[in-house]
Amino acid sequence: MRQQIKLLQNIVSRKGSSKVLTFSIPHVFKALQLLYSDKFVSRSTFCKNLHLGEGAIKTLILHLKDAKMVDTTKSGTYLTLKGKKFSENLNKVIKNECKLNKSKIVQGKYNHAIILKNYEYAIKTGIEQRDFAILYGSSGCITLLYKNSHFIFPGEDRDCLEDDPNTRKKLYDNLCPENGDVIIISSSDDSFVAEVSAKNSALWTLGTN
Repeated sequence: MRQQIKLLQNIVSRKGSSKVLTFSIPHVFKALQLLYSDKFVSRSTFCKNLHLGEGAIKTLILHLKDAKMVDTTKSGTYLTLKGKKFSENLNKVIKNECKLNKSKIVQGKYNHAIILKNYEYAIKTGIEQRDFAILYGSSGCITLLYKNSHFIFPGEDRDCLEDDPNTRKKLYDNLCPENGDVIIISSSDDSFVAEVSAKNSALWTLGTN
């Protein structure tokens, strides 16, 4: 999986230009998710979903084209075979995401949860995942492990959601966790920040393990 993350890093490199890019790895990942779910994606759709301007989107698409991940027609941008294979491989690990309401364990106005399939071995205390999320403006980030049908904090055995059936059900129904899976939940006063910070935490977890 490190190779996939390295490819994302290459896509956001300046490629010899002195121009500072306004998009980063989480934006590229979200762009690929949009392309994976829809056959064609317009620039306006990218702008709306990635919270980027027209110029940044043009540059992002150009970088994806240079990496042979996408191509374009009058109908919009679409994944190449290489892009599809890349997205499929990444989707096997980052399989599901969902939004969560404020609860006992997540205190943000907006909370975004993302699952890493079978990545329990990569988690130490959860501090690293929090730090990766904070880099993108997260106001707080927690990491949960799914073991023996329980959601637990790293290093603990007690089910941290035993008194919160609503959050438990939302996570279980939307993420479909199995033993050994990791759930990263990032919070923010802005829904997009909650999402991209969770994505950044997840992607860097993959890239450093």
